[in-house]
Amino acid sequence: MKKYDVIIIGGGPSGIITGVTAKKQNPEKSFLLIKEEEKGLVPCGIPYIFHDLEDVSKNAMGPKPFVDTGGEVLVDRVNNVNFDTKILATDSGQEFSYDKLVFATGSTPTIPKFIKGYDLEGVETVKKSYNYIDQLMKKTDSAKNIVVIGAGFIGVEIAEQLAKHDNKTVSLIEMEKHCLFRAFSVDFASKADVEVKEVGVNLYTETKVEEILGSDGKVSGVKLSNGKRIDADIVISSIGYNPRTKLAKKAGLEINSRGMIRVDNYQRTGKKDVYAVGDCSQTIGFITGRTDGIMLASTATAEARVLGYNLFNIKLLRNFTGTLSVFSTEINKKAFASTGAIEQVAIEANIDYVIGQFKDVDRHPATIADTYPLEVKLVANPENGEVIGCELFGGKGVGEMINIVSLAIQKHVTIYEFISFQFGTHPLLTTAPTKYVLVKAAEMAIAQIKKRN
Repeated sequence: MKKYDVIIIGGGPSGIITGVTAKKQNPEKSFLLIKEEEKGLVPCGIPYIFHDLEDVSKNAMGPKPFVDTGGEVLVDRVNNVNFDTKILATDSGQEFSYDKLVFATGSTPTIPKFIKGYDLEGVETVKKSYNYIDQLMKKTDSAKNIVVIGAGFIGVEIAEQLAKHDNKTVSLIEMEKHCLFRAFSVDFASKADVEVKEVGVNLYTETKVEEILGSDGKVSGVKLSNGKRIDADIVISSIGYNPRTKLAKKAGLEINSRGMIRVDNYQRTGKKDVYAVGDCSQTIGFITGRTDGIMLASTATAEARVLGYNLFNIKLLRNFTGTLSVFSTEINKKAFASTGAIEQVAIEANIDYVIGQFKDVDRHPATIADTYPLEVKLVANPENGEVIGCELFGGKGVGEMINIVSLAIQKHVTIYEFISFQFGTHPLLTTAPTKYVLVKAAEMAIAQIKKRN
């Protein structure tokens, strides 16, 4: 039986980055990463396989950075872990012992078992699996009528990509009032509705799929709650993901109310020398302080770097006290981004807030080519002015602008400090220095606070 100083179960972003970071900090230690498929995928790039990338191979992600540091990789599946003996077993019959063990087992798509017909042939999910997505792409290539259930980020992005094919009719079904409603307030989410329709997707909001229809065991369409029936050669369910914790639970790790492995601020589980990171591990909201279910590669890799530095002893104090969800996407060449406690999150968590909004364009003057409308909604604490959330709509620059706000939230920057924010501008790259949108939105929020006093 071979022993390793560190064994990592899972070859996604969190597993790879944990391995790379920890190995660099501890080059004398032996590391083994066990993954179930030889090839992996960039999770956030999966939707773009269906048109823009044209092939699953263009979205491949592998453990090469980990191997380059001296880590070893085994393609196999762990089926049992014994924390007392520190031994794990795999499907191939191999056993390994470890000093430190990391669960980076990720998440799996939620199966719509509550919908009659969910088990028909042709009802698919969006698994983070190279082989599965490769086969799914072949199925969508030959399909003419496609129904996507769930208008979160993955559902919207897949629907948009499929609708770029002229020979396909794509329908997107969402039970909420708008697309992306969990990440954006009504006024921003309604803009997403417009862009989704503009690319040719048939969008049905405030609508449920009551039944997936079939013939001879194969999907043929869906029946909606409004009575409408839609033909479908394939139905793609994109209604969320569940943490993949079956192995952890079997081994005896504590699982929280959301089905995630309970960990502390340094990703340590309740078992000595056992850690969990990424989608399978719990997250606590930075603003709300509550257990939440954020599953983002950006979050996972931030956790992984902290774990990698601190695996053998605490070298790097974790200087963020919770998970700050930072979302961004592009629909019809329009960018949407949000972070922190947006309106509905603040309301749900009983957090007092004020809003500062400002609209402009993302270049200056507005007559410059390739200019996009730019809108910001800044959410702030009325007591001390701390920025607690933000939504942005505009061109590609929005993707990095939201990261500025994310850092501001983590560093407890106030809207009063935003007023003296020193920034660089250029006509071809940014909004005008005389009305930089984040500064103007901060001014609007200050005005709202003054109205209260």
